[in-house]
Amino acid sequence: MNRNVLSGFVIAGLVLLWIIPRSSRPVFGQAASAQAPHIGEGGLPQFEKDLNFPKVPSKWRMGFGSDVAVDAQDHIWILSRPHTLAHPRSTPPDLVSVPAPPVMEFDTDGNFIQAWGGESGPGYQWPSNEHGITVDYKGFVWILGNADGKSNNPASLPNDNQVLKFTKEGKFVMAIGESGRTGSNATQVLKGATSLRVYPKTNELFVSDGYGNSRILVYDADTGKFKRMWGAYGNKPLDMEARPPRSELANIPWVGVSEVLQQYASPVHDVDISNDGLVYVADRGNKRVQVFTPEGKFIAEQFVGLDSKYPLQARSVAFSPDPAQRFLYVAGSPDIFILNRRTMEVLGSFNIGSLQGDPPGHLIAADHKGNIYAVQAELSGADGHSGGAGAYKFTLKGFSPKVSCPPCVSTKRIQ
Repeated sequence: MNRNVLSGFVIAGLVLLWIIPRSSRPVFGQAASAQAPHIGEGGLPQFEKDLNFPKVPSKWRMGFGSDVAVDAQDHIWILSRPHTLAHPRSTPPDLVSVPAPPVMEFDTDGNFIQAWGGESGPGYQWPSNEHGITVDYKGFVWILGNADGKSNNPASLPNDNQVLKFTKEGKFVMAIGESGRTGSNATQVLKGATSLRVYPKTNELFVSDGYGNSRILVYDADTGKFKRMWGAYGNKPLDMEARPPRSELANIPWVGVSEVLQQYASPVHDVDISNDGLVYVADRGNKRVQVFTPEGKFIAEQFVGLDSKYPLQARSVAFSPDPAQRFLYVAGSPDIFILNRRTMEVLGSFNIGSLQGDPPGHLIAADHKGNIYAVQAELSGADGHSGGAGAYKFTLKGFSPKVSCPPCVSTKRIQ
């Protein structure tokens, strides 16, 4: 058995030993009046795929879907990658279709509203490889990319090192970061950033940074001034080349495993903030979600998809729309996991596409009606063969019975 496989079994064993005694009690304080169910109790959300979403104008073809955001009016904002039609990774190039603009706005029924973006302007470079989008509480649209050198850069364009702020109409407002520079943990230099959210209570922008770096960055959302950063468990984030050598695996290799988990793996793929002010970080490389205070104090973590040979787990996070946000959704492959947000128990999952190199679920979002949206970063299609739309909607159809039941139509139960 090679070292990588052995390490995977060791990590899985460690996590199971860590989770089991903790899964029956809250990991952080919340009001007890609106609790999600526990394992085997039923009451899980049930979803059905909407085959008519989105309605992209016929004159365009959407590039690979990168991210999706929901604004206060329940409009759906999809960020796609126009360059990937001519520069795909796993499908023949499309040199005929007219690529849709990278930013598209739809209503919840998938009706097209507007589109913009794709060109650089004074003071900013449009991302070479679009990755993250969010719409903040003031109505500003934020965008970033993750191209770093030849990594994640299908058209070999300049590196992505900026966070960009626009109005909803696409008027440039502000850039954070320095275009053309790369690397390290400098506070004004991003490297392979992935996702971003604005926290209304403090007017702060949280950025997961990402592929080249391994940290969460926090900026003032009005001025772009850097405020703080942290890594896994709230530790100081270390670049790959700055990390100490791993200990050799031994008969009892707990030390080596714990050393690896002290830093984020590549990539830190998503960040989101709950109504009660908790920061959720999707550490895709380590198949886990970590929870922090907005100041970066570590609170809890949960691992998902450890029994899967597919690495694309803990890709993204979203919350149910009830005031207590009882459910935490964690995008994996090929499922979205449903967690009790209070206890971090994994309650179940629902399938969003067959196992393949890059199925739907690259990043996800939930609207105020409880529907979930997922994008697909490689258009091999939800069935792995036929090609895809790049973005999908899963409509909330109700909840499973409040008792244990055989596997429900839409939700796979984890007993």
